[in-house]
Amino acid sequence: MISFDNVLKTYDNKTVLDRVSMSLPDNKMIAFIGPNGAGKSTLISIISRILKKDDGDIIIDDETLDNWNTSLLAKEISILRQANHLSVKITVRELVGFGRYPYSKGKLNKEDNVIIDEAINYMGINHLEDRYLNELSGGERQMAFIAMTIAQDTKYIILDEPLNNLDMNHSVKIMKILKELVEKKNKTILIVIHDINFVTNYADYIVAMKDGKILFAGDTYEIITKDILKQIYDIDIDVVSLEGKSICLYYK
Repeated sequence: MISFDNVLKTYDNKTVLDRVSMSLPDNKMIAFIGPNGAGKSTLISIISRILKKDDGDIIIDDETLDNWNTSLLAKEISILRQANHLSVKITVRELVGFGRYPYSKGKLNKEDNVIIDEAINYMGINHLEDRYLNELSGGERQMAFIAMTIAQDTKYIILDEPLNNLDMNHSVKIMKILKELVEKKNKTILIVIHDINFVTNYADYIVAMKDGKILFAGDTYEIITKDILKQIYDIDIDVVSLEGKSICLYYK
């Protein structure tokens, strides 16, 4: 389980995370939602130790984050950040192989290659594995980076706006694969996402943030209501049911 207690982060005297506390459920897709500047990306960056907190505690599986050995943490948590640009010329397979670094330290063995094959197969990008990243579309590159994250084989997967600038086809493929990772491989996925309809249809649990605070947290069906969405986004959003799915209507 991941939990955080009284976490504070400031930049230039501006409070970005204002003493947030909660425990996240395991084996769920957890969507972090809220307006820009709410603190979502800052919080997950602190959880993954990319950023340092100013105060408070992060606890990963009963051990404070400060006490985690870096090599062991890389086998527990993987993160895919918003900006994934590599200046080196590498193939998709070589990129996915980077996910095995916490185990192989750059010397891939037979077991590593089996896991790399599985990650590539899982993402359905076998036909791309010998292509160079700079030859791919944005959606294809993102699929490759997610395959790398899968190859890292961690209990927790953190994704910061993985659907940014992707077409609908790649976005749907990615969300279906992430949902399957939760349901079939018992992963816990933390995802920052802005498209509220992807949240309603794929997320199990929502953490709604605003102004550096957690406004609401709970199962998706509890949070996706007109009243709560109004408090989060300051606009009227109708929630309708279509074939058993909740759809948010805000294009009015």
